[in-house]
Amino acid sequence: MKKMINRPEDYVNEMLEGLYIAHPDLLTYVADDYRCVVTTKKKEGKVGLVTGGGSGHLPLFLGYVGEGMLDGCAVGDVFQSPSSEQILEITRTVNSGAGVLYIYGNYNGDIFNFDMAAEMAGFEDGIRVETVVAGEDVASAGPAAPGEKNTRRGVAGILFVYKCAGAAADEMLPLDEVKRIAEKAAANVRTMGVALTACVVPRVGKPGFVIAEDEMEIGMGIHGETGIRRGKLEPADQIVVEMLDQIVADLPYQKGDEVAVLINGLGATPLDEQYIITRKVDSCLKEKGITPKRYYVGEFATSLEMAGVSISLLRLDEELKKYLFAPARTPFFRE
Repeated sequence: MKKMINRPEDYVNEMLEGLYIAHPDLLTYVADDYRCVVTTKKKEGKVGLVTGGGSGHLPLFLGYVGEGMLDGCAVGDVFQSPSSEQILEITRTVNSGAGVLYIYGNYNGDIFNFDMAAEMAGFEDGIRVETVVAGEDVASAGPAAPGEKNTRRGVAGILFVYKCAGAAADEMLPLDEVKRIAEKAAANVRTMGVALTACVVPRVGKPGFVIAEDEMEIGMGIHGETGIRRGKLEPADQIVVEMLDQIVADLPYQKGDEVAVLINGLGATPLDEQYIITRKVDSCLKEKGITPKRYYVGEFATSLEMAGVSISLLRLDEELKKYLFAPARTPFFRE
C-alpha cells in the first residue's frame, strides 16, 4: 500500500480537518465531531437537506454541502455508514422549522441508520423528516416497477438529486415539494460504471479484489461490488457503446429527450481519458436523437484510487432544468 497518510486509523478525521481548514467559509461541524458536517450558510425557514455515507468517495458525499445544495452530511469510516447519532445531531442543527429531507444512497447500513435517526428526530425533537433513497445503477438493477423494492445501488447520479432538491429548497418550497422534486430527479437518472483496477482501504492495507492488468469489469460498484461482465480491456469507444446502450435502454431514454450528462472519474482516471469518453458519449447520444444540454466532467463520486469511469444521464424537462441550472456553491461544485 502506497498512500500519503499517517496512521490508517486517523485517515478520515485528518482528511476532514484539512477540508475545514481549506473551506471555512462553507463548512463547519457540530457536536464536537468532525464527522458531523454542516453548512455555514444556514438559511432560516428553509427545508434542511441531509445526506451521509462512507468516506473514500470524495467529493461524495460531504463535498456537496454548501449554498444551494446540501445543509449537512454525516461521515462514516471508509466504505462504512455513519451512525444514527451523528445523523440526528446534524438533523437538529440544520432544522429551521420547515422540516428535513434525507437523501442518501441505497445501501442497507445507511437505510437502517437514517431510518433510526428520523424516528429519533420525530420522537425526541418533533422534527418532521422525509426520505428519498437514490438508487440508479443499471448494473445492479432489480425490480424497477412502481411499488416494488429498488435493489439498485446509489452511485454518482445522486449528484443530480442533490442539485435539484437543493435548488428547490433554496426557493423556500415546502418539504413535500422538495421531496417531490428530489424523487423526480432520482426517477430520471441512470448510471453505469467500469472499473480497471482495485482500490486499497487504508485500514486493510491491500486491494479488496484483483483485476488483471489486461482486464476491465463493466458494472462494478463503488465499493468493489461485482459487476455484470469481466473481460479483456477494450478501446474506449467500445466501452462507451456497451455502457451507454444499457443506460439508454433502461429508463428508457428516447429520441427527442434532453439530458444532462455526468462523466465521472472513479479516482485514478486522468481527465484526458474522461474527455475521450465524453466525445464518444456525445456522438452516441446524438446518433440516438438524444440532446445533451449540459456536460459535467471530472471526479464527482470516487472509490479511493480506483481507475475507471461512470456515465450518468438525467432526463430533463423544464422543471428539472430550472433546478439543475440554478446557482450553487460548495467546496467541489459551482453552478
